[in-house]
Amino acid sequence: MREISIKTADGTCAASLHGSGAVGVILYMDAFGLRPAMDAMAERIAILGYTVIVPDLFYRKAPYGPFDARTAFNDDAKRAELMGLIGGTTQAMTQADTGYFIRALDDAGATGQVGTVGYCMGGGRAINAAAAYPDRIRAAASFHGGNLAADAPDSPHRHVASIKGRVYVGVAGVDRSFPPEQSARLAQALREAEIDHTIENYVGKQHGWCVPDHGVFDAEGAERHWVRLATLFRETLG
Repeated sequence: MREISIKTADGTCAASLHGSGAVGVILYMDAFGLRPAMDAMAERIAILGYTVIVPDLFYRKAPYGPFDARTAFNDDAKRAELMGLIGGTTQAMTQADTGYFIRALDDAGATGQVGTVGYCMGGGRAINAAAAYPDRIRAAASFHGGNLAADAPDSPHRHVASIKGRVYVGVAGVDRSFPPEQSARLAQALREAEIDHTIENYVGKQHGWCVPDHGVFDAEGAERHWVRLATLFRETLG
């Protein structure tokens, strides 16, 4: 792993870079920012032969935190800071930034097709990135992503028709940020757009189950998610 800086139209985005494969993966972080847990997950993807970049989506507001994923939402001040970061980093911002993330992968030698994966707030961004850069991004995965088919104009389900790759959505069994009606709406949008996709319900898993420093981390569910992600990338990216 090495730390890099990515110049964007709005400033300098800190990121970590993992691996040295010819095919790149962008990992969109959850709400708690860059930290060892995100780097460990990126390393696991990199071991499969990919170059993985983990950008700080909140770089416009840096410095911030740090946050403990187990307790941050239980602290009023930390919760307010987190909600400000999430609300102040729009989908449009991340879509624009993704062009720079792809360029950073190119600079690292990963000039082939790209996969995206996101967790929590990163899930929707991984899907919207595939819609914004369809000629480059050939696989997008969301795990416990929230608001994937909400009423907002930038909701991912509104833009899936632009996607040219495959989409995988791993859903927490009970998740207020992605209730059953949104799952049905997303499935309808993907099917109508004739997008190759899978929406899978992880029964009994809670929002955040994949990420090792979350209090609801579930080892069995996390391993299942790794199998699904590896299969998606192998079948679409090589």
